[in-house]
Amino acid sequence: MHDVNDPARAARETRLADYRPPAFLIDSVALEFILDPTATVVRSRLAVRRNPEAQPGGGLRLDGAGQPVRAIGWDGVPLGDNRWHRDGDALVIIDPPASGVLSIETVIDPAANSELSGLYLSNGAFFTQCEAEGFRRITYFPDRPDVMARFSVTITADASTCPVLLSNGNPGPAETLPGGRHRITWTDPHPKPCYLFALVAGDLVALHDSFTTRSGRRVALAIWVRPGDEERCDHAMRSLKKAMAWDEEVFGLEYDLDVFNIAAVSDFNMGAMENKGLNVFNTKYILARPQTATDADYQGIESVIAHEYFHNWTGNRVTCRDWFQLSLKEGLTVYRDQEFTMDQGSRAVARIGQVRALRAAQFREDQGPLAHPVQPDRYEAIDNFYTATIYNKGA
Repeated sequence: MHDVNDPARAARETRLADYRPPAFLIDSVALEFILDPTATVVRSRLAVRRNPEAQPGGGLRLDGAGQPVRAIGWDGVPLGDNRWHRDGDALVIIDPPASGVLSIETVIDPAANSELSGLYLSNGAFFTQCEAEGFRRITYFPDRPDVMARFSVTITADASTCPVLLSNGNPGPAETLPGGRHRITWTDPHPKPCYLFALVAGDLVALHDSFTTRSGRRVALAIWVRPGDEERCDHAMRSLKKAMAWDEEVFGLEYDLDVFNIAAVSDFNMGAMENKGLNVFNTKYILARPQTATDADYQGIESVIAHEYFHNWTGNRVTCRDWFQLSLKEGLTVYRDQEFTMDQGSRAVARIGQVRALRAAQFREDQGPLAHPVQPDRYEAIDNFYTATIYNKGA
């Protein structure tokens, strides 16, 4: 049994009572990726300003994973060694001005990223997973939900191995570069925390469709999969369009970008992730064919697609202040996907299934050593709190 008074354990803990507003805010982020399996160059330009709601003074602390810094500057002027230092894996800018543009260049090794958090390489393709604290493995940044910024992302890669380059937001025109490379810039006009950043690049094909919102916006839809899997995406696409229509009809929530992409690969180590405009799924929750899929498979695909899409508002546009509020986005979105499922068939039968799942998983959790409140007051690793209590009891 853990000693709650253990000083070493207390030092590892993050406590709700210790929350303070971020010292600096990031208004916009310009990211540039030059993709390479073992030496991906990441350049970031952060429009930084001191937070008027935070205590004055102090340095600018950026979370990281100890990546080597190749260049660092403020407003285009290189910073000397006396202007910044490392604090563990983090990077601290000493006595920064009240506002300015911080530029950082680092190099990371996606092929060696066995944690599958941040940017990693799998079967020749690049993927990201940033929730909860994976973005710091990509570049130095205040990796917390209450720092929201507008992102633009430029991706350069080999055109033969990575013909598809995806990120959040709306795409600009693709550019052909010398040496068999190509480049594209994605721009997300909506502020978001960095845990919702996503990048997918590789040899993928898509099932394309479209959806017209109630205000007349035509949204280009695509589900990107490995070649050969595109014929098993029809049910997933129908489920997405049903979820988009239902959210308009029931909650008055309309999709707010020109494109909505889903990338589905067996390499993804979670079920699915709601990154803004670019959901990433494990193929378990996308691919289905009548010869092999059960009714439960079809229902599971419909439910998970709806859940991740509904996060567009409950989680993405309206997000958490801190990770202690995790259930505010997950519990609420589970409630919304439960309502959606009940509206697609028998409400009574669907509700019986939801309660049975609650009793089987969450009741057992509450009665054991992993019991915790819907809003914990401390954690050592937030990844441990993606639980039935947070999701199902929260709903």
